[in-house]
Amino acid sequence: MIHVLELRRGFFLSLTLSDTPHYENVPFEVPESWVWCRLEDIVCELKYGTSEKSSSVGKIAVLRMGNITNVGTIDYSNLVYSSNDADIEQYSLEKDDLLFNRTNSSEWVGKTAIYKEEQPAIYAGYLIRIRPLLISPDYLNTVMNSGYYRDWCYDVKTDAVNQSNINAQKLSQLMIPIPPLKEQGRIVAEMDKWISLIDIIKNGKGDLLIVTKQAKSKILDLAIHGKLIPQDPNDEPAIELLKRINPSFTPCDNGHNGKLPQNWTWVKGINIFLPMKSIKPKDEKFQYIDIDSIDNKRQIISEIKTLKTSSAPSRASRYTQKNDVIFSMVRPYLRNIAKVIADDCIASTGFYVCSPIPKLLNSDYCYYLMISDYVVNGLNQFMKGDNSPSINKGHIDEWLFPLPPLSEQQRIVQKIEELFSVLDNIQKALEV
Repeated sequence: MIHVLELRRGFFLSLTLSDTPHYENVPFEVPESWVWCRLEDIVCELKYGTSEKSSSVGKIAVLRMGNITNVGTIDYSNLVYSSNDADIEQYSLEKDDLLFNRTNSSEWVGKTAIYKEEQPAIYAGYLIRIRPLLISPDYLNTVMNSGYYRDWCYDVKTDAVNQSNINAQKLSQLMIPIPPLKEQGRIVAEMDKWISLIDIIKNGKGDLLIVTKQAKSKILDLAIHGKLIPQDPNDEPAIELLKRINPSFTPCDNGHNGKLPQNWTWVKGINIFLPMKSIKPKDEKFQYIDIDSIDNKRQIISEIKTLKTSSAPSRASRYTQKNDVIFSMVRPYLRNIAKVIADDCIASTGFYVCSPIPKLLNSDYCYYLMISDYVVNGLNQFMKGDNSPSINKGHIDEWLFPLPPLSEQQRIVQKIEELFSVLDNIQKALEV
């Protein structure tokens, strides 16, 4: 026979499995050594808190619903106080009391936390004090912060204008799965271990976000130097492709060649990008891309503006097409770089429009090339000006870019996107 034992305020109590009621409709199956009980069977009281108004000073802290966290602990910041001796006598908390938030928003009604006697306190009227008798208080707190419990709160709550409520009567009927006492302790210890690990990860979010960004930079660096994927000797060498498209092309002999794989070559921007086109808006309205249109944290266009031609800025004259890559020449270190997502847009003259030469430069490879540290940091060295330091068109035209065979560009893009997808999922999880 399994006993669940607890010693509380001088009384030795016991509950045997044969003593517990048998419930036909239980929330889910539990191991044979466990039992289901209603909360009212394993606590000595469910007591509402004081309704007296608190003040900024007083003899004792008054815990309110805002002090109950959503992870089962009590936050002792933003406290109020009471000096009412009768309330202090009646509502003082004891170690291992649980506090249940009976009235709150639909999302947070039912928040529960355990009091560990961190400092003397009483509790306010929107809370219910739970004093466990026949169960480990820490285990009960674990149950009352579980997904099962949150679903139960959602099902039994009563909704009113801007708030929900769960009264003591409903709370008393909460079904609790009870393992043997030693197993309760093991469960609590295991939960503490995982919560501690989660806290470490949470506190290190900033470092992890930095690491993911650094990983992306490293992936791009490996990619544009031919070290991310293996080369295929059957690929047409980039130099041959360049000569076929432009018979007058002259290879760049600058000492860099030994740093790239055999089928790659160094090539100037002017040899892989189409000449930029200047155009003025003609219709009543036009689509405009300026610096404000770029999300430079994600290197995407967040908004293409629709402007009246009559009020077009003088700098609106760079013609762009879908899949062009625009690179801000003003403060290039800010990385206002993005791939154009629509045809027939007009960009600011502050951008260099990288239009890949068809069958020579893959547009996605072009994008990853332009956001790489090699390109951004390399072009930064040419910045001039005090207020708005910038580079010019010639700097990008003459910059040397590593060019792999076209088929390898496609394989590189596929691998980058595969790895970035994993890092993006990590980053999204960290930013929650």
